[in-house]
Amino acid sequence: MTADDATDTGRKTKPSRKNDPEGTRQDILDVATEEFASLGFSGGRVDAIAARTRTTKRMIYYYFGGKEELYLAVLEKVYGDIRAIENRLNLQDLPPEAAIRALVDFTFDYQEQHEDFIRLVSIENIHRAENMKKSKAIRNLNVTVIDTLARILDRGRTGGVFKTDVQPIDLHLMISAFCFFRVSNRHTFNLIFHQDLAAADTRARHKRMIADAIVSLLKAEPAAG
Repeated sequence: MTADDATDTGRKTKPSRKNDPEGTRQDILDVATEEFASLGFSGGRVDAIAARTRTTKRMIYYYFGGKEELYLAVLEKVYGDIRAIENRLNLQDLPPEAAIRALVDFTFDYQEQHEDFIRLVSIENIHRAENMKKSKAIRNLNVTVIDTLARILDRGRTGGVFKTDVQPIDLHLMISAFCFFRVSNRHTFNLIFHQDLAAADTRARHKRMIADAIVSLLKAEPAAG
């Protein structure tokens, strides 16, 4: 490896991609995701992204139009990635309870393995989603998970498996909240309670607990009165 293959921080740069505009665009997005997840929109620098992708600031602006557009493209990509994988789970082919458990398992694992996604969403919430409001694509992307849950719930109620009438968006919130918190607050939680959320036995217990809780809610008899 030559000196040009890494930055002075020891992080590898992306290889040059001549005559591969889509590859170059993807490289820029990958590095920009790390940059903005670490430093936020204000702290992220296009010059730093250009240096790590072995391209130029001018070329980044050519592909994306500017820093704000690049940041929005990153947000659209991270939301698009999780929704695309969800759509490939073939949950419609599973019995309702198995489909719910599969979705919980996927959400749990994906969010734990993609801390950049968690950090970017947290940053947007700090800023009241001011940047995300400018993206119609993100709103459209996230409709799919609600539609998926609605179909699973309908099948479960029709088949007599699920008895409680829960709104799909509320269920999505319950699943996401537990999985998201474990990653977004892991450092403060670990420090305060001396609980390593990344430990294998803790992970297994939490994954089982959230799946069991969701399924128990859906299978419960409606409250009387």
